Amino acid sequence: MSYYLNSENHLDPGPIYVRENGQLHMVNLALDGVRSSLQKPRPFRLFPKGFSVELCMNREDDTAQKEKTDHFIFTYTREGNLRYSAKSLFSLVLGFISDNVDHIDSLIGFPEQIAEKLFSAAEARQKFTEPGAGLRALQKFTEAYGSLVLCSLCLRNRYLVISEKLEEIKSFRELTCLDLSCCKLGDEHELLEHLTNEALSSVTQLHLKDNCLSDAGVRKMTAPVRVMKRGLENLTLLDLSCNPEITDAGIGYLFSFRKLNCLDISGTGLKDIKAVKHKLQTHIGLVHSKVPLKEFDHSNCKTEGWADQIVLQWERVTSEAVKPRDALEPRKAAQHFYGKRAQTETPGKCPLADTHMNSSEKLQFYREKAPDCHGPLLKLEAVSSQESKKSKKRGFEEPEKEQSNSSQSSKQKYVCLAVEDWDLLNSY
Repeated sequence: MSYYLNSENHLDPGPIYVRENGQLHMVNLALDGVRSSLQKPRPFRLFPKGFSVELCMNREDDTAQKEKTDHFIFTYTREGNLRYSAKSLFSLVLGFISDNVDHIDSLIGFPEQIAEKLFSAAEARQKFTEPGAGLRALQKFTEAYGSLVLCSLCLRNRYLVISEKLEEIKSFRELTCLDLSCCKLGDEHELLEHLTNEALSSVTQLHLKDNCLSDAGVRKMTAPVRVMKRGLENLTLLDLSCNPEITDAGIGYLFSFRKLNCLDISGTGLKDIKAVKHKLQTHIGLVHSKVPLKEFDHSNCKTEGWADQIVLQWERVTSEAVKPRDALEPRKAAQHFYGKRAQTETPGKCPLADTHMNSSEKLQFYREKAPDCHGPLLKLEAVSSQESKKSKKRGFEEPEKEQSNSSQSSKQKYVCLAVEDWDLLNSY
């Protein structure tokens, strides 16, 4: 109390009244003590000097304050004045639905144009990154719009993304191109089993390069097609290169892919390559290519669809999770100072994919196009037959021409039949 009275910077408490002997007296504070007197009261101040008031509404709930300002668009005029205008009812409703997109029952039958805007609004609010709710929201879009959400998915050397976002990846439907190269899945991986699901029956290009697959994995992948005519029945391109555990027996399971046009089995454990080439040509009509095919350069498969930015965000998050390896940088600097060569790591490259392999060692197959009935092959046969006719007598030219014409017509009929035609005839 005495310290407060003797302090120079104390605040003015205003008039103080004291009851003494039944009478009310007003006292005044002074530096030498408390002195009672009957002086005129000083003007009463509600707040002392230097006091400021900050008006804060909904300080405890910042989201409610954000919702109040979220209904307006703030801009500045040329003079620098702040101007605001109300948002449209469509944008307000779109924002409300995107905030609660995981509570939607179904989006089936909803217009695609509005659904794309709703997906972008939910992505801007990072609703798909929330644990649990993000998966439910993504499933609502994939079950309603399929390939519009994602039609092509490239996860080449993204084994960390597969391990962290496996359920989200399995929610994608109606994919046409899927690249899982250099992911070390193995025969028992859950994603390999998911490839045989009806949701991925639309896949036409599948890249499984360097995935530690064996004959058991190929048998499991082709079982629905061989037994029930389901699964990857529409597959036209398959890459099984750099899987040394796949042998001649495993190649036999691939004969069930009747629509296959391109196949790469380079770097596998084949023993009788000549016999495998003959079987592929006789069973599904695939011919060995002497030059590398451009279909297997992995440039055609890219992540495309509404969710392409979400996949990129998954890659960013997983790459940032591996960044603690930067703690080894001081050790690398010390090795460089003392002249020691540090071990270089190249995690972005496949160990088996970068091996030097000649074009003759590559086992890439393609389906030859059915030659036209009036193509150059038949013309060459006609020219050779005419040269043989000139060497004979002129008297036998006319009957020989008739025989050659009949033989050419029979050859034309035989050449025009493709592999699909023979399969159709054999089905009767």
